[in-house]
Amino acid sequence: MTPPPARRRRSGPPERSYPRRGSVRRAQMITTYGVGSMVAVDNESFMVTGTDSWNVTDAPTIFEHRLARVLGVKSFRLPPASDDTSKDGVHVRRFPLWHSCPKCTVLQHVRRFNSPAGKNECGECEEDLVPSRFVMACAKGHIDDFPYWKWVHRKNRREGETGLCGGEMRLRTTGKTASLRSILISCTCGVPEVSMEGAFSRNALSDLKVFCTGKRPWLKDASIDPCSERPRTLQRGSSVAWQPIVRTALSIPPYSDEHFVKLQADLDALRELHQAGNEQGIEIYLKAIAMREKYEFSAAKVIALLEAENHEEADSEGETSSDSAFVRLRKQEYERLVAGQSEKGTGREDQFVCEHPFSSPTALTSLGVTGPMLVKRLREVRALKAFSRVDTPENRTDVHEAALSLEELDWLPAMEVQGEGVFLRLDEERLESWAHDVAVAARADRVRSNHLRTTRERAQDPDSVPDSPATPRMLLLHTLAHALINEWSLDGGYPAASLRERLYAGDGMAGILICTATSDSAGSLGGLVAQGEPQRLRSSLDAALDRACWCSTDPLCIESEGTGAGGLNMAACHACVLLPETSCEYGNGLLDRALLIGTPEDPSIGFFSDALSR
Repeated sequence: MTPPPARRRRSGPPERSYPRRGSVRRAQMITTYGVGSMVAVDNESFMVTGTDSWNVTDAPTIFEHRLARVLGVKSFRLPPASDDTSKDGVHVRRFPLWHSCPKCTVLQHVRRFNSPAGKNECGECEEDLVPSRFVMACAKGHIDDFPYWKWVHRKNRREGETGLCGGEMRLRTTGKTASLRSILISCTCGVPEVSMEGAFSRNALSDLKVFCTGKRPWLKDASIDPCSERPRTLQRGSSVAWQPIVRTALSIPPYSDEHFVKLQADLDALRELHQAGNEQGIEIYLKAIAMREKYEFSAAKVIALLEAENHEEADSEGETSSDSAFVRLRKQEYERLVAGQSEKGTGREDQFVCEHPFSSPTALTSLGVTGPMLVKRLREVRALKAFSRVDTPENRTDVHEAALSLEELDWLPAMEVQGEGVFLRLDEERLESWAHDVAVAARADRVRSNHLRTTRERAQDPDSVPDSPATPRMLLLHTLAHALINEWSLDGGYPAASLRERLYAGDGMAGILICTATSDSAGSLGGLVAQGEPQRLRSSLDAALDRACWCSTDPLCIESEGTGAGGLNMAACHACVLLPETSCEYGNGLLDRALLIGTPEDPSIGFFSDALSR
């Protein structure tokens, strides 16, 4: 008899195969269904777990050194994509845990339904369970199930009585209206049936002596986080139940260079050799990489790129906060967009090409527009830094950023968009003269004061609220970008949601970049760049300004003293300049159409009023 073959030793614990529950696009893991968000899959609801529980072994790595340096990480990762047979992917866990049965109307924890293995149904009725519509969350990101028992038994307990009643709760809907009054909760202990009306008021849970539980169900094995915030009732699918905090940056030289793109994984070693002054070692290292990449590297060019990188990092050493670091990122992008980079002399894999148009830009001079640039090749990296609940970054500057992982990782989830765009500037001298007009400054101050009032009311420390960005320059550039995107969506055939603005409105900057907003084919075949040719751009601007002169809601729109949440807009509504919120950097706030074309009482406050009067 031959001896049995030796048993193979396992190098580690067996890999567990988790059941698969639906799928989403990679881009949605950054903007819609990121860490801590709730995802509806058929009749079930799940919460996306922290990045420290993701299996990203095969997930592509994204490099963007400027953004990574500001966010304090080494690199970024695309969310993992997998098929039905693979064991990797993004992990989720069931949330909320309270469910109801649509047939027997029982409302209780999901484990008490005695569901069959692998199914989420009532053990008695064999009906699919319905996850709770309501949760409670606080401004620090903690989230938990809604306290149904306390809600039903409020004002129905004897003084000093403690403990549960032992009854069974039920949830039914009358169907008479779509309001909360039609959702009724009862208990078999005999307390009166109550509706959900009033559950969303600010003090509803505080009056019940319900405090934040400090739970972070998206983080595995996370301890209870002590919290003094007042919890609020939210609908499971509410937009404020999860708000992503996304940071973006464009790839510009030197990091967009073809050499840097191919050397991303080896840059740390090359930096060490460069800091040691070992140029010969760099040449040898590059020859070894060339055999692997089948690409000929220029040692002189790589050394020049590393020196440019050192010079850029030396300029940013004085930054004291992340806000100033992001301002620095914008200034670097603006300078590079103004300077441009010709396609001649760049490699096929260079990620930034920005050229002057072929024809003369004199057709735009009368409008006060100067320096149009055709961005033929562009790469933008969007990283999910954190998320917030209850408060949103648009309406509160000191919003709490909930962590994506329990352990500190050296990467963040991100996506990249490669496309094209059009960059244009306004004449600085003419812009300064217009911004100092008394009537123009008065309209901008009104928006600015509304913005400051709103942020201070919602801030924990009103004295620490930074100044509002609502200056005449910013409002003008922002509204002009919206008008152009709307015009190109009507005349150029682009969906408005496929285009995105990028504003450069700080000190010494007066430009806008309209670029590809999605990773699909819209705006990636040269059609967007063609809109930047001076004659075409002049026609688009003329048409956009003509459309801005009239709104279907006028005179209410043009005479408005403050519209939108917190009165952050003046003359702006959905019938004229508002965009899909994914296309706007400020959530459709800080807009004023009158600064483009003026008002009927004072046309002169419009920056383009002289051109319109001709």
